[in-house]
This record gives sequence, C-alpha cells and structure tokens, in this order.
Amino acid sequence: MANSANKEAVRPGKRERLTEAAAELIHRQGAQATTLAEIAEAADVPLGNVYYYFKTRDDLVEAVIATHGEQLHALLARLDSLDSPREKLKGLVENWLDQAEMVSLRGCPIGTLSSELNKTPDDLGREASCLLKKIVDWADAQLRELGRDDSRELALTLIGNIQGAAVLTNAMHDPEILKSQVRRLDALIDSLD
Repeated sequence: MANSANKEAVRPGKRERLTEAAAELIHRQGAQATTLAEIAEAADVPLGNVYYYFKTRDDLVEAVIATHGEQLHALLARLDSLDSPREKLKGLVENWLDQAEMVSLRGCPIGTLSSELNKTPDDLGREASCLLKKIVDWADAQLRELGRDDSRELALTLIGNIQGAAVLTNAMHDPEILKSQVRRLDALIDSLD
C-alpha cells in the first residue's frame, strides 16, 4: 500500500499534466489542430475536469506559454551563471544543438507557437512573441557588455539566424542545418571584439 501511495505522490497534479500534454500536443500538431479532448486523453484527465482547471481553451494555451516562459527563465538563469558574455551567448546558441532532432520533426517550440498564434485575432500571439523578445533582449544585454554599439541589431541577427535555421531544419527534416548554423554562430561570437 505505501508503495502505491508514493507513486501517487510523485505523479504531477491534473493541472500540470494538462499543461504538459497541451504543450506536447500543440508543439506536435499546432494550437489550432489540437483539441481539448486530445489534451485530456494524453493527460489522463476526464474531459469534464479540464474546465475546472482551465475555463477556456485560451486559458490552457496561456498556461503553455507560461510553461515555455518558465523554461526560458531557467535556461537564461543557468547561462547567467557562466563567466563571460561570450560564453553566455555561445551557451544560448548551443542550446539548440540538444534540440536539433526534435526541431527537425516539430520546429522550435517557442518560434512555431509564436508564429501560429500571431495568425489569430486574440492576444495569445503577442504573449508568445514576448518570449522571443526576452531572448533578443537577453542577447542584446550580453552584446552590450561585450562593448558592441550595434548590440540590438546583432542580437536580432543571432536570434533571427537561429530561428530561420529552425524553420529550415523543420521544413527539410534535416537537423544538420541547425547544427551547421550553430557552428557558424559560435564562430561569429568568437570573432566579436
């Protein structure tokens, strides 16, 4: 009996399971194509319970955006512990190396979500796009610390390049595209004075 209680204690709550399932399905299928019934089934939560935790579908999508925001915050905090702005920037672009296979199948989680939601009339696209802005702002700060007068433009170039590489990687189902662009960005960062 105690073992079964321990398993229940470790299992995430219904809200967390719904959010995780929604994030996975939305990344795989897109926000518009993902139904609440599919999310409930993947989360092992009765469909009627979804409305207890999320009053609307948009509330659930907002929770997914918030989850991506928490993951981004954790990544940037980890990168901020590195010694130099150059190491931090290289850590940021190299983060995509670990995701190259997944990106080739589904695209960048934040980039594809932002792009899709920006096609809808609600404010969800703006909320998702704030995550990309946060990445650009963080890169801008690192580049300013390196003494770059063109820090904003260069930050946009770095993040634009990686997002473009993610789109091509996904469209062509070729993780080597993303990997090669990360290597080029690493070299660019190394060359910055």
